[in-house]
Amino acid sequence: MSNKSFTLQAGDKTVELPVLSGSTGPDCVDIGKLYKETGSFTYDPGFMSTASCRSAITYIDGDAGVLQYRGYPIEQLAKHSNFTEVSYLLMNGELPDAGQLAKFEHEVTHHTMMHEAFRTFLYGFRHDAHPMAMLTGMLGSLAAFYHSDLNLDDPEERRLAAIRLLAKVPTIAAACYRYSIGWPIRYPKNNLEYVDRFLHMMFEVPSEPLALKPIAAKALDLLFILHADHEQNASTSTVRLVGSTGANPYACVAAGVAALWGPAHGGANEAVLTMLNEIGRPEDVGSAIARAKDKESGFRLMGFGHRVYKNFDPRAKIIREMCHEVLNELGVNDPLLEVAMRLEEAALKDDYFIQRKLYPNVDFYSGIIYKALNIPTEMFTVMFAIARTAGWVSHWLEQQNDPENKIGRPRQIYTGAVNRDYTPLAKR
Repeated sequence: MSNKSFTLQAGDKTVELPVLSGSTGPDCVDIGKLYKETGSFTYDPGFMSTASCRSAITYIDGDAGVLQYRGYPIEQLAKHSNFTEVSYLLMNGELPDAGQLAKFEHEVTHHTMMHEAFRTFLYGFRHDAHPMAMLTGMLGSLAAFYHSDLNLDDPEERRLAAIRLLAKVPTIAAACYRYSIGWPIRYPKNNLEYVDRFLHMMFEVPSEPLALKPIAAKALDLLFILHADHEQNASTSTVRLVGSTGANPYACVAAGVAALWGPAHGGANEAVLTMLNEIGRPEDVGSAIARAKDKESGFRLMGFGHRVYKNFDPRAKIIREMCHEVLNELGVNDPLLEVAMRLEEAALKDDYFIQRKLYPNVDFYSGIIYKALNIPTEMFTVMFAIARTAGWVSHWLEQQNDPENKIGRPRQIYTGAVNRDYTPLAKR
C-alpha cells in the first residue's frame, strides 16, 4: 500500500480511500469499504477501470505496447524460450534450471494420456459438433475423473491438477478434431516434444508416418508462447471467478474455454479467415479497404487494432516475421493467404489506419499461420485454448494461495419494476 489516498465527497460525507500500488503500472483506489461508508457502489461496465485481484504473473502496458511474463519481456521469451519452459515460468514464477525443466517436461509428458472412457464420451457428440463445444464438455468431464482424490487444500495436489490440464488439453483437442472428420484417435507419442506431439496427434494416419517441416512446430510453439497468458482477460477472469467458489480446477478451465469461444475474444482469429473469404480475391482488397473506411457499409476489418494495446500489439510484431517465414518456407499457394498479405500491405501504408493505429494484431497473423499449416478454421480457437491453458492454471494456482481471495460477487444498478403487488391469474 502506498502513502497516498483518494478523497471522495459523498453528500455531506468526506471519505478517505487508500491507494494501492503494485510493483509497476497504475495505482488503484481501494473501494472495498465504499458501500459501508457511503451506501453507494461503483459502476464500471466491462470492468475497464477495476482491478479484481493482485497478480504477479503478467504485466501489460497497452499504451507502450509492453507485455511481460513474470517480468520477462515477451520479445526475449519468444526468441530464446519454448512453450514448456514458458509454462513452467508462468506456473512457478521463475525460469527453471536444467534439472527442473527436465522434471517438468517428464511430468507433462507422462500425463498426456486420456482415460479410455473418454472415447465413449466423445462419441456422444454429433460428428459435426464444433470442436470448442466438444473441448468444453470434455474438459468439464475431467472433473468426474479426478474429483474424489483431489484435495484443494493440498498444494501438491493442486500442482498435479495443473500439470494434468497442461498435458491433457492437447490430447483432448486433437481427439475432438479427429472425431469430427472421422479419423481414428491417435495416442500421444511421448518421445516427441510438446508441440510435435500435438501435431502428430492431429495429422498422423495409421497407414503412413507423418513428415512435417520443422517450421511447422517452430511456428506453433511461438504462437503458443504468445498466447500463453494475457493478464485479466475475459477467459482468465472467468477461470478466477469460478475458482473463487472453490470449484474443481477442471471445471474452472472448462469455463475458461467457454468464455474464450466468443468471437470478440478467442474467436477473433477465426473471424479473420471469415473476413478473408468474404473479400475473396487479392484484386478485391482495394475495395475492401474502401468499405472498411465507410462507416455506413457495415464492413469491418477483423484482426486490426486491439482493446488493450493502443499503439501496437507487441505479439503481432513478433509473429509477423514468423508468418512471412512460414509462407516462404512452405511455399503455400492459397488465394486467401495472398488476400491476407495484400491486406496487410495496404493497411500498413494507408493513412486512415496509421492515424487510428489500426495495425494488424496477433489474431490476424495467427489465423494466417494456422491456415498455412492446414489447421482447419474451426480449430483456430482450440489452438488458442491449448496455449492459454498455461495461463489459466497459473492464475488458478495463484488464486488458491491468495489470502484476499473471496467469492466473486459483482454488484448492479437495478433498473426493473419496484414494489408491485401480485395479481391473481383470473384477474390478469
